[in-house]
This record gives sequence, C-alpha cells and structure tokens, in this order.
Amino acid sequence: MKKLLAVLLVVVAGVILWGIARKNRPPVVNFVVVKQQKLVSTLPTNGKAEPFEWQAARAELAGLVTRVAVHEGQTVAQGAELAAITDPARAGDIETAEAHVADARANLAALERGGRLADLTEIDNNLARAHFDLEKERKEHAALARLLEKQAATSMEVQAAADKVRALEIEIQGLEKRRASLVAKPDVQAAQARLDDALAALDVAQKRAAQSVVRAPIAGQVYGLAVRPGAYTAAGDLVANVGRLDRLRVRVYVDEPLLGRVAPGQPVTITWEALAGKQWHGAVDQMPTAIQTLGSRQVGEVVCLIENPGHELIPGTNVDAEIRTAVVDNALVIPKEALRHDESGDYVFRLNGAAVERRAVKTGNSTVTLIQITQGLADGDQVAMPTDVPLGNGVRVTPAT
Repeated sequence: MKKLLAVLLVVVAGVILWGIARKNRPPVVNFVVVKQQKLVSTLPTNGKAEPFEWQAARAELAGLVTRVAVHEGQTVAQGAELAAITDPARAGDIETAEAHVADARANLAALERGGRLADLTEIDNNLARAHFDLEKERKEHAALARLLEKQAATSMEVQAAADKVRALEIEIQGLEKRRASLVAKPDVQAAQARLDDALAALDVAQKRAAQSVVRAPIAGQVYGLAVRPGAYTAAGDLVANVGRLDRLRVRVYVDEPLLGRVAPGQPVTITWEALAGKQWHGAVDQMPTAIQTLGSRQVGEVVCLIENPGHELIPGTNVDAEIRTAVVDNALVIPKEALRHDESGDYVFRLNGAAVERRAVKTGNSTVTLIQITQGLADGDQVAMPTDVPLGNGVRVTPAT
C-alpha cells in the first residue's frame, strides 16, 4: 500500500512539473521565409464591356412596328433595314400629294396647249360656225352684186350683204384673238410653279414614309434589339444598337487609392463568368478624368481596349478584369498576412534567435497574396505569420516553419 502511494505521489509530482515546464515554454508561432522571386503585380477589379465603335438606330417617326428584319447578333451592312414602322397618316399624305401633282400637271398641260379644253372647244366651235356663215354670206353678196349689174337687185341689198360679210370677218378676228389670249406666259409660269410645289410636297411625303424604315447607321452586329412586331414606338425610341464586336471597349472600375498603380499600355486580362476558362486580352487605353461613386466605392473609370475576334464577349456584360501593373524580377516577397500596420507604418516581426524583433519595412508591388518588401528585410529572414499570441519586441517564441 505504501509502495502504491509512493508511485502515485511520483506521478502527480511529474504531472505538476510537466505542467509548470509547459507553462513556461515560449508559445509556438508560425514563420515564413523571406525569399526572392519574380513578382507579377496585378490589380483585380470589375468592369463592363461595350463595342469599340457603335451607333444607336432610333425611330424618326412614331408608329407601329410592322416588321423586324434582323435578330440579335446578326451581322448587317450599313443601310440595311432593321425594322419598318408604319403610321397610317403617312399613306394618306402621299395619296393627297399625288392627287395635287396630277391636278397641277393637267392644268399646266392644258395651258401649254393653249388653254383649258372646254374653253378651247367652245372657241373652236364658234370659229367653225363663223367661217361657215362667212362663206355663206360671201356667196350671197356675190349673187346680189351680179343681180345689181342686171338691175335685178338694189344697191341697198348689196350693201347689207357686204355689211354681214364684214361683221362675220370681225367676229372671226375677235375669236382668234380670244383664242390666242387664253394663255399668257405668266399663266404658264404660275402653273409650272404650282406643279413644282406639288412635286416638292410629294417628295417630302415620300421621304417621311421612307424614314419609317429604320436602317443600320454603320456596318456591324446588331445588339440591344429593343422592338418587336406590333409594338408602338415614339419618335426617338431606340430600335437597336449596331457595333463592331471584333474589338471591345471595357470600362474598368479602379478604386481611387489604387489608381496610382495604373498607367496606359499596361496589359489587361478580361474574364466572364458565363464562359468559364475563357480570357480576352488587351491594354489600358485611357485614364479617368474624374472620380465617381459606384455603390459604396469611389472609383475611376479606366478604359481598356480588348480584342474579341470570336465575338463571344457580348456588349453590356459585367466582366472581371485584372490589370498587370508591374513585373519585378528578384523581388523580396512575403505573404500579405505577415505584414502588419499601425500608426507608425508597416512592420513585421522578424525571428532573431529565440525571440522576435519588430522590424519596420517598406513595400512595393503586390499580387493578391504576396507583397514586395523593398527595405527592412533580407533574403532568408523569417517573419511571423498572424497568431493569437500577443507579440512584441523581444518576446521569446518557439518557431514553426
């Protein structure tokens, strides 16, 4: 029994001594080694794609869409029909204008022939009758003149017959003057002017009707088709966009503090969730001229030009972008988690023997996971990773790599 008690006392004492030793042992802290490597610094963000060159086709007149001649994504030539819009009032305008042209043309033709047909017919009939009567009276006058020579008629009868001949000659002269004066030069000019006005009105009506056919403003692909047959459109409403999709403009939104890392010409890689694994490549083309609010962010709109040879990237899509801001050979890098910061600036805890020391550092380029150290560390140094153990200058640790 005494021996068993002694054994128990020894075990208890051992446990107590082990606990005391463990309590006094420095805490275990994970460390990483500072190393040199090629650092490709990127800036991930998001953006929106749009064609490099595009124009909107809009309805010039209000009406009903009677025909849609294209479909989304279709390639069209400049001037190709996109849709037809009908306004019933336009057809009536053309019919009225055509009637005015026909009337003005008929009036001009009549004047050029010498007057209106009814007036000419009346005058010609009167002339024919007067000539017939004149011939008759001349014969009567000649017969009376012969009888006067034979003293079978009086001189008064002969004179009366001569007066009738003279009266008919005067009547014929008057009718001929009337016929000649039916159409004056100013009348023909006025009729021509009326015809010109009617033709101009018809041309305007036809052009308005032609405007009801919406055509492609440039050659390219149709996207954003906004109409369907039977729908009503107002003047100025969007019918469709037409753009060249072999090259795209991507507006990339870069947070204001990061804009200093971006410069024209830097390579850009675009990805789209709808086509996983597919990438599009281009470069930064324009820097922002103003800062704008995007949700809770203050961003600058960086314009990038992207090649899209397969036309797979659709305008208007929300995309992810990665701008390659720098490439540094033999850069000293550490994980971003190992970098700490307070009011004094950036620093790390460097392993110095069995303890850590606070070391101020300066940083350079970075990736999503790594950051370049330009001052404060050397190749092969070990720096502490995040830990729940409070660290300070001179704190002893048990390093774990």
